[in-house]
This record gives sequence, structure tokens and C-alpha cells, in this order.
Amino acid sequence: MLSTVVFDADETLLDLRPAVTGGLVAVLDEMRRLTPVAAEVSLADLESDWDAVFGDLASAPVMEIRRAALARSLARAGLGDHLDELAEVFFARRFALTRPFSDVRPALTALRARWRIGFATNGNSRAERCGLAGEFAFEVYAHENGVPKKPAPEFYAAVCVAAGVPPSQVVHVGDNPAFDVVGAQRAGLRAVWLNRRGDSLPAGVLPDATVSSLAELPAVLVGLSGEAELPPCYRRRSGETSCVDV
Repeated sequence: MLSTVVFDADETLLDLRPAVTGGLVAVLDEMRRLTPVAAEVSLADLESDWDAVFGDLASAPVMEIRRAALARSLARAGLGDHLDELAEVFFARRFALTRPFSDVRPALTALRARWRIGFATNGNSRAERCGLAGEFAFEVYAHENGVPKKPAPEFYAAVCVAAGVPPSQVVHVGDNPAFDVVGAQRAGLRAVWLNRRGDSLPAGVLPDATVSSLAELPAVLVGLSGEAELPPCYRRRSGETSCVDV
């Protein structure tokens, strides 16, 4: 029996990359306003500073990682004393620009009629700050209430507690093969890989299903439920389109 579908946030429901870029551009503009030295600092420098600090901080809260990356960026222009100020600039712009992908709302609306829907993330993307307020029956955030990051099994255990059902009733949907597929399956959940960019799976990773768009998800979930027939909303006859087409 399948009762619950839980979604990863960033790059699954939320188009994060333009938002992060916009936040970094806002920081860089402010750096250049504060000092002419920042004219020598590029957007590519700011982007690389995340990669430079991530390895040592991978298990830390994402906000802490971002602040460490910004600290490195500000040091390039002697602006270390402005970390709090420019972190606020970054996050304000990042959240202002974070939006769901176009296929998200139609899919959630269709799915909610049949399954319980949850939101579970390692990152900073709060549903209410990213255009998804009120969309979910429950939300789980790493580093709240002692929950570690995915792919720790305790993360998925917290998802199941929030859902109020055993792992066998939960499908996890996400874009990251290691976190959203392997981690979920090891914790006893089923996993659907959302492959928006046409990537190849790493060797040995076998999702329960793969979709390229959330418009495909309702029919896939019916199949994972072992139900032989789609509900009327999802049926196709000649000349018809699915109710979740976008």
C-alpha cells in the first residue's frame, strides 16, 4: 500500500540555480559599491567559494556553509567585517527569486487528491518562503529537532514519523541519486528519481521509477501502488491529455 509521497526541495520542486546566482550577483554588486578592490572579484569567484568550503562542511547546516562561502568571498576584497550585512543581502535575494518549476503546482494538486504529500529537505528552502505555503501535509527540515541531513537513515525515519506511516508506504521523489534514491531505499522507502536534465545514473543505482517531469508522476505512482487502472483524472483516450499536463 502506498499512502504518502514526499518531495525533495531544491532542483526537484524549486528552480534553485537562478535564485542562488541572483543572490550572488546582489552580493557582488554590494561589494563593488563598498570598495573598488571588489572590481577584481568575479561572479565565478563567488561561485567557486561554495565548492572550496563545502567539502569540510558537508554535514553542517546549509546556511552555515553559505556563510562560510560568503566569508571567503568577502575576504577577497577585504570586506570580512561585512559578513552579516551581505549574508542578509544574499538570502533576501535568494528567497525572493526562488520559485517552483512550472510542473510543480499542477502535479501537487493532482496528487493531493489521492496521496498525502510531504516536503523534506537538507537545505534552506522553507516551503512558505519559496511559493509553496500550504501545499504539504507535513514538512521535514534537516538540523531541526535533531534531524541529520540526507542520506542519514534518521532523516527518512523522521519523514515517516511526520507522515505517521511505515517506510513501506512512502515514496521519496528527488533529483539526487545518492540522497534521494539510494538513501531513501536503504531506509525502506521507495524512490522515484526526477531526472530533469537527462543525466545518467551512477552504476548500481536503481530507482523504483524515473521521470523527467512531475507531470509523469501520478501515473508512475499508480503503478508503484500496484493498481491496475488509472483513476479517471489520469486516463487518456484518443485526443485527450492528462490533467497534469503543463
